[in-house]
Amino acid sequence: MTIVLNGEPVDCPDGQSIGALVDRLRPGGRRGVAVAIDGVVIRRADWDTTRIDDGAHVELVGAVQGG
Repeated sequence: MTIVLNGEPVDCPDGQSIGALVDRLRPGGRRGVAVAIDGVVIRRADWDTTRIDDGAHVELVGAVQGG
């Protein structure tokens, strides 16, 4: 399936969870990350059970330390 991740098309396995996507894209861990699907922020507690649909618009944002 293809999703739109931060404005770019990305191929993903069918039925992939948000948790699996974050783990694949951020091997350093899940801290400091927020995810929204089609404009709805998904609670971190729901990442492993929330599946991403084909064509979904996913925003993955990571906090950056500094000033």
